[in-house]
Amino acid sequence: MDEPAIEVEPRRRERPEALALLKPRRKRGSRLRWLWRGIMLLVVVALLPLALTMLYRLPAVPAPSTLMVRDALTFQGYDRRWMPIDEMGTNIVYAVMMSEDGQFCAHQGVDWTALNTVIEGAMSGERTRGASTISMQTTKNLFLWHGRSMIRKGIEVPLSLYVDAVLPKKRIMEIYLNIAEWGPNVYGAEAAAQYHFGRSARDLSARQAALLAVSLPSPLTRNPSNPGQGLNRLANTIERRAAQAGAYVGCLR
Repeated sequence: MDEPAIEVEPRRRERPEALALLKPRRKRGSRLRWLWRGIMLLVVVALLPLALTMLYRLPAVPAPSTLMVRDALTFQGYDRRWMPIDEMGTNIVYAVMMSEDGQFCAHQGVDWTALNTVIEGAMSGERTRGASTISMQTTKNLFLWHGRSMIRKGIEVPLSLYVDAVLPKKRIMEIYLNIAEWGPNVYGAEAAAQYHFGRSARDLSARQAALLAVSLPSPLTRNPSNPGQGLNRLANTIERRAAQAGAYVGCLR
């Protein structure tokens, strides 16, 4: 006897109306996931300098600059020879401080008086000039991009206050002297001394140190080993100030 046929219920298909409702939900969910990932990436990028600053408290860590990282990633290579600040001698240390930031030992990362003067001048239409302290320049070189930008400056100021609060002044100066750009793919005082004068930073004369210091604002166009009259005049001033630094450099001793 034949068994009765089993009726198979036809597979239910989603109505076009239901599918139309599901697609926007899927798109919204995907967008939210990407938005969340973007937010998390921004948080990581924002927290990275805070964590690295704590790491850079360790004397054994030779901090790199963003320009050095760029040179490495683009296979250009660079010359940087890390040297502890106590091995550099005072000539280059005092010359750079008196040239770049004479109030370095007195402020907490930002020279508010100089910064306010620049802001007021810019608002009145005057040509702006730099008001960056050594702490700010160190922060920029370690974590930020180069070039004039109000966005970068807005990040640089609070981050510099943090760096100055976490790192001792002497360590900030040590890092700066080892990451400052002194020529094409040349970073740090030791590499600069070898590149421009064929000697170690510890053996620089007061004059040579002053010439290196005054070339820092424009290291790719100012040549301390072949200075013009203008650079020589600046070096005369800095050499004199460095010799009379006295209490100004108390935080570096």
